[in-house]
Amino acid sequence: MEEKETSSSFTIGNSEQERGLSYVPDCYVIPASNRPRLIPETANVPVIDFSRLRQDDTQRDNVIKEIGNACHQVGFFQIVNHGIFQSILDGALSVATDFLKLPPEEKGKFMSNDVHKPVRYGTSLKDGVDKFQFWRLFLKHYANPLSDWIHLWPKNPPHYREKMGEYCTEVKKLALEVMGAINESLGLGPSYLSNQMEDGMQVIAVNCYPPCPNPELALGLPPHSDYTCLSIVLQNSAGLEVMDKREGKWKLIPDVHGALQVHIGDHLEVLSNGLYKSVVHRATLNSERTRVSIASLHSMGMDEKMGTAEQLVDDQHPKKYKESSFRDFLNFLCKNDIAEGKNFIDTLKI
Repeated sequence: MEEKETSSSFTIGNSEQERGLSYVPDCYVIPASNRPRLIPETANVPVIDFSRLRQDDTQRDNVIKEIGNACHQVGFFQIVNHGIFQSILDGALSVATDFLKLPPEEKGKFMSNDVHKPVRYGTSLKDGVDKFQFWRLFLKHYANPLSDWIHLWPKNPPHYREKMGEYCTEVKKLALEVMGAINESLGLGPSYLSNQMEDGMQVIAVNCYPPCPNPELALGLPPHSDYTCLSIVLQNSAGLEVMDKREGKWKLIPDVHGALQVHIGDHLEVLSNGLYKSVVHRATLNSERTRVSIASLHSMGMDEKMGTAEQLVDDQHPKKYKESSFRDFLNFLCKNDIAEGKNFIDTLKI
């Protein structure tokens, strides 16, 4: 019989989640009120044909409106016909999966709880530190400009830098185009902050959620919103849930082959003066397969402050948020446990 491990120092990383435990250790069991449903409702979220943005003015105008409505109502949408070849998507997922299959001692070279490190591997959120641990492995690294960071990325698997680098380059271009469309929907024009975003931060988060023996007891990630302007997520299977604020329910995002998910982040909520809300989401688990996702998170530079666009502030619509930077978020993350419901966006509200 397996001996139960209850210490908060027990982690997926050093116990190897992949070894197939028949129980969920106590440090991963979340309060009953926060537990996911085994059969969740499916979310009805917009799926936008992004190729229409590159067509005639009528098609473009319609897509801009669809994007604006999605940002206002949901804070989330999926895009198809985005222009990134399926072979590049598959290549990125393949090398991400191969990295996660490496022996613990190989992955452990990048192990760190220091959120300021440009490349780090870990489990949960802050491994062994937070009150509740989360059933995931992750690799995070900076990616823009690629030439400044790629030499710090893992050398193994051998094609990791090549394949992930190709994806990072393409998804960066796409993020700038999506950001331009969002700004246009706000009436700011497609070039608003374009230089700052082009030179800004791109963080890649490779997330792995191995099979969990009791997926209704744990989570891969707790409810949170992203601190960025926007995040673009590639996944190999469903598992992301978003909060439907109108109904107060968690709903599963359907997996659409070849689609990319777009999350509105905290900085875009600030930029829009609350017209667009950052989406609250979480990662759920299953007992049968490993889910892998690659999130590409985009914001301005490390110390550049995102503030509300002056065009969106007047006597009837006063400024609702303080300015903040990417570094401000990292400092917040060092001091706070987001699993306890502490969100960065709440600290910015005036």
